[in-house]
Amino acid sequence: MSEVNFNITASEKAERYQQFLEQVKPCIEGETYEVSLLANVSAALKEVFGFFWVGFYLVKDNQLILGPFQGSMACSIIKFGKGVCGTAWKENLTQVVPDVDQFPGHIACSSLSRSEIVVPMAVKGDVKGVLDIDSNQLSTFDETDKLYLEQLINIIIKKLYV
Repeated sequence: MSEVNFNITASEKAERYQQFLEQVKPCIEGETYEVSLLANVSAALKEVFGFFWVGFYLVKDNQLILGPFQGSMACSIIKFGKGVCGTAWKENLTQVVPDVDQFPGHIACSSLSRSEIVVPMAVKGDVKGVLDIDSNQLSTFDETDKLYLEQLINIIIKKLYV
């Protein structure tokens, strides 16, 4: 892959995501290695949106294992149904958490994390991992983030698992 420079010109969130999705597709087009693809997607999300922490946890041996990420050090292992990531895995539903301190059983990998969104990566109901994004601000994530991050995950699933 040659050098990639994202050109996101929109100021409105939905348009920024639309531009991001258009520009990230060619960046991962020829990639078939899970770790490489997820690492580059993590870097792109952090670069374009400036999120506090962006990364993937992958299901291995019936637990979530830390995968490619951008940001400060993180929890290495998350159990099924535990914290926001484990809940997204268990329920196979995107979790939008405006205030992590109000989420029962939240796992604080960083005390600077204030809000979070976790999107499961499922193939026919089988969760392969989750995309986890943290913000150091309250109420960062909403239905717009959910919509477009789920679209991103669908692109990734088609590239890696289908």
